[in-house]
Amino acid sequence: MQDEHSHHQHHGHHETGNEPARHSTAHAGHDHVTMNSGKDAHHKQHDSTGGHDEHAGHHTEGFLKRFWICLAVTVPVLLLSHMIQQWIGFTFTFPGDKYALLALSSFIFFYGGWPFLVGMVRELKSGNPGMMTLVAVAITTAYLYSTAVVFGLPGMDFYWELATLIDIMLLGHWLEMKSQMAASRALASLVELLPAMVHVERNGEITDIPLQDLQNKNVVLIKPGEKVPADGVILEGSSEINESMLTGESLPVKKGKDARVIGGAVNGDGALKVQVTGAGKDSYLNKVINMVQTAQGAKSNTQNLANKVAKWLTIISISVGVVTFIVWLMAGHELSFALERMVTVMVTSCPHALGVAIPLVVAISTSLSAMHGLLIRNRTAFENARKLTTIIFDKTGTLTKGSHEVQRIIPLDPQFTADEILQYAAAIQQNSEHHIAHGVMKKLKEKQLALWSTTDFRYMQGIGVSGNVNGKTVVAAGPNYFKQQHKPVPDIPGDIDQSTDTVNFVLIGDASAGIITFADAIRETAAEAIADLKAMGIKSFLLTGDNEKVAAAVAKQLKMDGYLANVLPHEKQQKVKEFQDKGEVVAMTGDGVNDAPALAMADVGIAVGSGTDVAAETADIILVNSDPKDVVQMIAFGKATYRKMIQNLAWAVGYNVIAIPLAAGVLYPGFMLSPAMGAVLMSLSTIIVAINAKLLKVK
Repeated sequence: MQDEHSHHQHHGHHETGNEPARHSTAHAGHDHVTMNSGKDAHHKQHDSTGGHDEHAGHHTEGFLKRFWICLAVTVPVLLLSHMIQQWIGFTFTFPGDKYALLALSSFIFFYGGWPFLVGMVRELKSGNPGMMTLVAVAITTAYLYSTAVVFGLPGMDFYWELATLIDIMLLGHWLEMKSQMAASRALASLVELLPAMVHVERNGEITDIPLQDLQNKNVVLIKPGEKVPADGVILEGSSEINESMLTGESLPVKKGKDARVIGGAVNGDGALKVQVTGAGKDSYLNKVINMVQTAQGAKSNTQNLANKVAKWLTIISISVGVVTFIVWLMAGHELSFALERMVTVMVTSCPHALGVAIPLVVAISTSLSAMHGLLIRNRTAFENARKLTTIIFDKTGTLTKGSHEVQRIIPLDPQFTADEILQYAAAIQQNSEHHIAHGVMKKLKEKQLALWSTTDFRYMQGIGVSGNVNGKTVVAAGPNYFKQQHKPVPDIPGDIDQSTDTVNFVLIGDASAGIITFADAIRETAAEAIADLKAMGIKSFLLTGDNEKVAAAVAKQLKMDGYLANVLPHEKQQKVKEFQDKGEVVAMTGDGVNDAPALAMADVGIAVGSGTDVAAETADIILVNSDPKDVVQMIAFGKATYRKMIQNLAWAVGYNVIAIPLAAGVLYPGFMLSPAMGAVLMSLSTIIVAINAKLLKVK
């Protein structure tokens, strides 16, 4: 089965594997990452995504640095501003103070405002005026008007508003960028599944070569515990191979001569000679990488609502500003009055509240979730969690612990107690790295029993272990042992479900003394999580490579809506797509590399922290504590976050709807909104939005 299974994986998905990620420019670069792997691929990888990552990081820090420097320069600007002096009730003048003010403000305008001015040029070039344009227009108008005042235009300068405006905007942008998703490093973590150096056999000699020099038909030696460097066929040797991070199969698979191995799997305790059939870009791992890319590329980011609103606000505020200017001039008012009205409109409508509304909620929700074990990598997906209708859970390691735990210890010989059988088994298992040995040792620790010493330890490949304990020969083995010894397998009690439990016999002095059964335990919180999702009206399905019986048993125990069994790794993505085609909004929860394409395909990909790096890198959200209940918490928190964003947007827009007409002077001469008052209102609206964002809580 396994060979055919591997064979499937290798030939099953050329159609997805090599499809270019044509959907998105962000991922276009990835297409060239061929898996010559090792160091080489690390470099290539860095070129295609790493650059973006560093660039973003550099940018983010740039905003913060500008913010601190401008904040320091803002202090003297405030002290030199007559408006502020009047408010505080002190005067502080000296000859040429207005020129000092001009110099300090010019520095803030050019240094602090630079990212916005550059941003405006970029937005206008792409024909998409947004936040950057609006900020740039507001600060430029304020700067030019104030400078005109310094050189004799009657009116009040706006320098302090300009300075505070730039400070707040820099801070807002820093928050926004900090909380934006880091570029996907999925490919790098996939590449890291492979070893850097390979032991190749040439003319009977073993030489070490870098992985990128490995070619098809090479014969490689894989020592116990090493990673398999490329896909291939075993020529000699046999071992248990752990492919869990590639195929999600929780048990190590026994493989001997002529069996296929997958690059990235971890060799057990046998040495293998393997002929390479899939080096570099022919490998299964590379196909998984391509699938992940394609799926990631196909997921478009919902364009941020705030940007759309800002775009309209920009257009409206510039139009209203210009119209205001023309109307007052035509009404016979002097130039300075008309200019003052126009600037007031620009400053008042500058969407600070809007600039901070979303980034603040994003920053707060990101840090809050991190404190509660939810790492958000893709904001869009996190905000879409509120629309979910179906969640698909990968069984191994997500709903179950992915480890083999002792279920029952049944003595078959009355002279031994269950505890003694455990102690005999643990004594000989202590030198083994097998998952069954881990389960036995864990149980011994739990029961706080003494670990006896053993001599003559022997590992019987694919069968079990034996050794000498307390002067008796002890064997712990599966049913294969009896077949090899040509003896009948002892009766297994009828109430043990052999489809879900692994049975291990303990023989003491050649007689069957007892049975220990193991099973992959269901996580304690799984049933509760499924019940909570039901209450939210969200359907849950189990997805597994295991057989129907195991799948049905787990799904029934957890009261899930259904299960998908015998699903091969490359088919998982297809299953997610089938649900999406029916109009479902799907979240996928998984932990292995084999889940990566499905995680990327799903509307929301949720990785369980205890899983492999790559799943985490392709997922939108990572649950650090591997607790299924966190999925429920994440959805509830996603809804709460979205509500806050909408409230903040409503407030920010509502404020502008009222403030802009007042600034334009609709109530003149009864009420006149001064530029300073406009700036204060603007700051107030920002503070209200910030307080509202701060009220966000994780339930």
